[in-house]
Amino acid sequence: MARLCWSSVTLLLVLVTLCLLPLTAHSSGCECSEEESGIDKTESRKLHIVAIFAILAASTIGCSIPALGRWFPAISPEKDYFFLIKAFAAGVILATGFIHILPDAIEKLTSPCLPESPWQDFPFAGFGAMIAAIGTLMMDTMATGYFSRQHFKKAASAVNDLEATVEAEQGHVDHVHMHTHASHGHAHGAAMMVDAETNGDAQLIRNRVISKVLELGIIVHSVIIGMSVGASDTPSTIRPLIGALTFHQFFEGLGLGSCIAQAKFNLKSVVIMSIFFSLTTPAGIVIGIGIASSYNENSHTALIVEGLLDSVSAGILIYMSLVDLLAADFMNPRVQNRGMLQLLINIFLLLGAGLMSLLAKWA
Repeated sequence: MARLCWSSVTLLLVLVTLCLLPLTAHSSGCECSEEESGIDKTESRKLHIVAIFAILAASTIGCSIPALGRWFPAISPEKDYFFLIKAFAAGVILATGFIHILPDAIEKLTSPCLPESPWQDFPFAGFGAMIAAIGTLMMDTMATGYFSRQHFKKAASAVNDLEATVEAEQGHVDHVHMHTHASHGHAHGAAMMVDAETNGDAQLIRNRVISKVLELGIIVHSVIIGMSVGASDTPSTIRPLIGALTFHQFFEGLGLGSCIAQAKFNLKSVVIMSIFFSLTTPAGIVIGIGIASSYNENSHTALIVEGLLDSVSAGILIYMSLVDLLAADFMNPRVQNRGMLQLLINIFLLLGAGLMSLLAKWA
């Protein structure tokens, strides 16, 4: 039921994004629109096909690497190496929000093509990111609380059933005090075991919520950047984007895959989430190709819709990387008690953020 609920929310968000973006094709352009030079539709279509398969492959590989911990214990979530992988991935996601997405949102929502009021009078990009971060916090805590309460209710019910069973079995020998006392001891010991298991499951629930929310933030931006590539008919613009976006999606997939691996989903769920992430950017490219003839990136609707969606995506990713990924791992006792591991995860964090920031030169 929980999996169905999360899948429905994710699918709904994608459908809303896909329905809103094509509306940009019907909006009139503004006076500052510029004609593209070097347009070659035939060459562009070839590059679009290359982009679809290259990005699909990179996304799939990046998202699948952390899952290999099921078969390669060295990179499993229980090993110290996993902290390094996750720190690198968190740096990638943080740089994606700050360096790639938020500046795009600011550029679109402050474009001279938009009316001066209200778009030039208020920082809507920052406001959208802030609201998205707060909304993510609320959704994060409410979802974790809801699933935790449901799990605790089941655990408490299991403890009560266990104690009731023991008491019923020993009820006919209540005159044997020592035996009855020992039986209750076994019941309480079992209850303690259930409590310990429940605490471990609470962290597992937390990891699963994190992976779901993170995927929501990533897929919105993935559709937008895919659509931008597909709508372009200029080979000189598309070529550098193919390489940059291939690495971009690989690193993002690595970050998402790390969270999915730590959540310990079953193999079917891992495959579904990985495929869903891998297909979003190629799907955006296909949509962009479909509306390329009438798409105007400087239209009012295009600028507003893409700008607001980018700002929301940036807020989600920035919150998730800082709060749910970095803070949790950096404050983990295993990291705090080992100076070398603490140094290494800082280095990997800077490496991930640095490499993703460098990609902003091309995409």
